Amino acid sequence: MARQTARAGAAASPSLLSIGQVLARLTPEFPDLSSSKLRFLEERGLITPARTASGYRKFSPSDLERLRIILGMQRDHYLPLKVIKAYLADLDAGLNPPMPGTTGGAGPSMLPSGRRFKRTELLRECGASPELLQDAVSASVIAPAEVYGEESASVLKALVELQRNGIEPRHLRGFRAAAERELGLIETALVPIARRGEVSSRAKTAELAREISGQLDVVRASIIRAALSRIQP
Repeated sequence: MARQTARAGAAASPSLLSIGQVLARLTPEFPDLSSSKLRFLEERGLITPARTASGYRKFSPSDLERLRIILGMQRDHYLPLKVIKAYLADLDAGLNPPMPGTTGGAGPSMLPSGRRFKRTELLRECGASPELLQDAVSASVIAPAEVYGEESASVLKALVELQRNGIEPRHLRGFRAAAERELGLIETALVPIARRGEVSSRAKTAELAREISGQLDVVRASIIRAALSRIQP
């Protein structure tokens, strides 16, 4: 009861933000954010906004920073919510956990936003030639853009190394076709959720898509490892 009273009192603070104010602050950085996604993140226990006496959600500055962490980890690292939730639980416990998906080392208490690169910056960062980037775009391995994210940088760095071994972007056109087939599988699996018509269905669909994609990655990696065993001496 004391905790509820404290949260109700906090909800009256002028420093707290409504859902609309949170969206106004975060959508420039995270355009896909919506009120339904905020509610979905609350349902999953990743955020716990205060409530006014009439039941309206109110978000504190710490809630806002927590949302930036969650949304940044989803956008820049494609992590499922259960992994993000475990990471946040460690932070809440006063630990300094490593960034999920990395090997060792202590992670930051607050994650920075993913880096962004203009074309010249991307080429310099990756040690790539303009021709390689153009070939990657032509082969649909990297999407054309004015500004590129960390994912594009990771792919271009891999392409630089592959090129040194005689593998060019044009050799990877089949990857796009395979990705489209996987997307078809994911879309089929998501149909039951999309049909429910719930307010948070879109957010649930996006999260399940990430989870299925991660599971397909596990299967794909296993198949490749098994195939490699046939060519190893």
